[in-house]
Amino acid sequence: MRVLGIESSCDETGVAIYDTDKGLLAHRLHSQIDLHAAYGGVVPELASRDHIRRLPLLLRETLEVTGLVMGDIDAIAYTAGPGLAGALLVGSSVAEALGVALGVPVLPVHHLEGHLLSPLLSATPPVFPFVALLVSGGHTQLMRVAGVGDYTLLGETVDDAAGEAFDKTAKLLGLPYPGGPALAKLALEGAPGRFRLPRPMLHSKDFDFSFSGLKTAVLTAATAPDFTAADRADLAAEFQAAAVGVLVAKSMAALKHTGLKQLVVAGGVGANLMLRAELDAAAAKRKARVFYPELELCTDNGAMIAFAGALRFIAGERGPAEDGCFAVRPRWSLQEITPPA
Repeated sequence: MRVLGIESSCDETGVAIYDTDKGLLAHRLHSQIDLHAAYGGVVPELASRDHIRRLPLLLRETLEVTGLVMGDIDAIAYTAGPGLAGALLVGSSVAEALGVALGVPVLPVHHLEGHLLSPLLSATPPVFPFVALLVSGGHTQLMRVAGVGDYTLLGETVDDAAGEAFDKTAKLLGLPYPGGPALAKLALEGAPGRFRLPRPMLHSKDFDFSFSGLKTAVLTAATAPDFTAADRADLAAEFQAAAVGVLVAKSMAALKHTGLKQLVVAGGVGANLMLRAELDAAAAKRKARVFYPELELCTDNGAMIAFAGALRFIAGERGPAEDGCFAVRPRWSLQEITPPA
């Protein structure tokens, strides 16, 4: 089965084709960073319009790379949520229209399930069950994953997501959009410890996170009378150390609680090099192993959607009974997901 995956939940347009026998055949991704940079964040209307422009081009490129034609596609999976309503509708309408035209099944996929399963695309994938750390601009959660659709929430952020805190802190420090990568780069020039920032909920004895207070502490330090531009690198380094320290501690506690030895890290913040290094070191002490998606698959992409859809198609699941239904859900909890039906 060849599954076409379409991702358009926010500011990245992704298209991919996954073959259930041969694996990922090709994927193409367009980022809208340059489009939104002037506004310091994603503008939903502009994002939707750009998805409309890019999807046909990316679809054509992906087919050309694989040597396939549209008639070779056996099924289509698309991101149905969570995300920006207008952006989701673009992907949904394209997927459903293609499904009707080709006479193939179409399946709406949960965006976070795509991230959660993306490390299974790597050369050395984990096996079920494992603990997953979903860490991105919109979500920070720890899950116990027993199989496709069999997810148990262990803990989540009570306010800002980790990626959101990275972006907002970067903005406080005057860094360009997107803030997370810019902050991580600046942190390499500084040293943690000079500023003392809190490690929120580090000793809460649960698996929940909080990053709002950490962001406020950065604001307090950055607006102090004696703070100068030369101090930004040290403050960035301390913020990164604080955020990463909490993520690592909670992840290790989740491994201990579940008795599992595999940790999967997914989401855009999973590309942070300090987070990877600290998680690898902490897991090694516990004789555990950490799995990551390929760096190019850490951000939103069509490959993870095609793959997640393929796993559900293999299990026999099909889309809604109503052909051509535009099933988008801007707010969609991962707890509502069930194993393939």
